[in-house]
Amino acid sequence: MPVPTTGITVYSCGQDEALLFRAMAPRFGVTPVITEAAVSEATIDLALGNRCVSVGHKTRIANTTLLALSRVGVTYISTRSIGCNHIDVTYAESVGISVGSVSYSPDSVADYTLMLMLMAVRHAKSMIRRVDGHDYRLGDVRGRELRDLTVGVVGTGRIGAAVLDRLRGFGSRVLACDNRPKTAAEYVPLDELLRRSDIVTLHTPLTAETHHLLNRRRIERMKHGAFIVNTGRGGLIDTEALVPALESGRLGGAALDVLEGEEGVFYVDRRNTSAVSGPLSRLQGLSNVLISPHTAYYTDHALRDTVENSIVNCLTFERGNQHG
Repeated sequence: MPVPTTGITVYSCGQDEALLFRAMAPRFGVTPVITEAAVSEATIDLALGNRCVSVGHKTRIANTTLLALSRVGVTYISTRSIGCNHIDVTYAESVGISVGSVSYSPDSVADYTLMLMLMAVRHAKSMIRRVDGHDYRLGDVRGRELRDLTVGVVGTGRIGAAVLDRLRGFGSRVLACDNRPKTAAEYVPLDELLRRSDIVTLHTPLTAETHHLLNRRRIERMKHGAFIVNTGRGGLIDTEALVPALESGRLGGAALDVLEGEEGVFYVDRRNTSAVSGPLSRLQGLSNVLISPHTAYYTDHALRDTVENSIVNCLTFERGNQHG
């Protein structure tokens, strides 16, 4: 007797993702419809006949698109990301669509976070710039060692916990802040963590409550010369408050894998277009600021996890409806 198949439309699918979807799908009895195009009203027809779709995190999904998906019978969206801030989940639910995120190797982001910390406290950007210009002198300011620093971890879910594990290996003093403590770390209120930490690293989801978690008031309360690392979401930091704190030397530096307003900038080749302006331009001009284009998650292991869990999420939803 043939194994029943489930159809899933996979939007915003890169070539490496497509190879994995095609390799894994038959094992789960899934027939994927794969497209590089983002989900939009113009690409809705690709979802016809499939109740589940898988989407990427790089493009915000408009409410009009969610409504159009609902009208063609889509009842579940699996976003290939941990966060859902590119989707209005409340509106999706109001038009009969459930939204689920995936889990993937926390080590991808945790490793990258430690790399950014080390680069920040060793002034890697200014050193690389000098060497690229054939200036091989040492910098005026010596680097610092993680074992001598206190690191504050904001958010201790899977990724935050993996960062904590790595920091213990470096011998750092560690503080943590989370509404629901999950590890054996020393938990303190956020303001105390900011006051005591030499490095603050952000791993909390972006919600209405955490938007601009590091606002002007909280940035001013941070230890003089402290560093900020953000591999969470750009909206966790008030960029307009961050820039002057970095320019004045109030903060020692920042390493940012995510930024407010990154949409339309990150993941795009802008070498032959007009220069980026605004806060991003000011940040990129600072020798104490490292910026990368939302790439902490970008490993082969995390990709395998993401593809498999996106398929599993869709199947779990389908089976729940069949037996509900």
